[in-house]
Amino acid sequence: MGQCCFRALRLMRNEHLLRLIRTIPDVPKPGIMFRDITPLLASPEGFAATVQEIVAVSEGLRPTKVIGVEARGFILAAPVAQQLGAGFVPVRKAGKLPWQVVGESYSLEYGTDRLEMHQDAVGPLDRVLIVDDVLATGGTASATIRLVEGLGATVAGLVFLIELDALGGREKLGDYQVASVLHF
Repeated sequence: MGQCCFRALRLMRNEHLLRLIRTIPDVPKPGIMFRDITPLLASPEGFAATVQEIVAVSEGLRPTKVIGVEARGFILAAPVAQQLGAGFVPVRKAGKLPWQVVGESYSLEYGTDRLEMHQDAVGPLDRVLIVDDVLATGGTASATIRLVEGLGATVAGLVFLIELDALGGREKLGDYQVASVLHF
């Protein structure tokens, strides 16, 4: 299939995925437009297409580990890791992991939080793909990058299901390779 036809097919598939995202105003607080991916996940075709889109933009990155950020990032990252032949690593909110952890605090569009991962989850020989559901202000992604690099691993790239363009998160991620399946 020619490159032109492939792009047209991808655009059609992404339009279908956009229709499966539900927008809920004023969640978690007034003024926020929450992008609910549960209808997309409930659609076998939508979920499969989402995983395929993430895999397609990630294959050339050759990750050894795929990180999923709590909680919706887990849902996306685990099947991506399996398809790419990489290990899956969860990054969780503070206090959720059972082993020795490293942590990073970060700001998000409506407050602050802390992420943690096991201190032995990645190392200097790992190329890490970070997968999450939404790129908003870039705070969560930046904290995850700091966790990965703090353990000596290389960030191969970051892939998001949704990018909220108006919040400028991509600009905060500097020169890292960033891809998003859908844009709002």
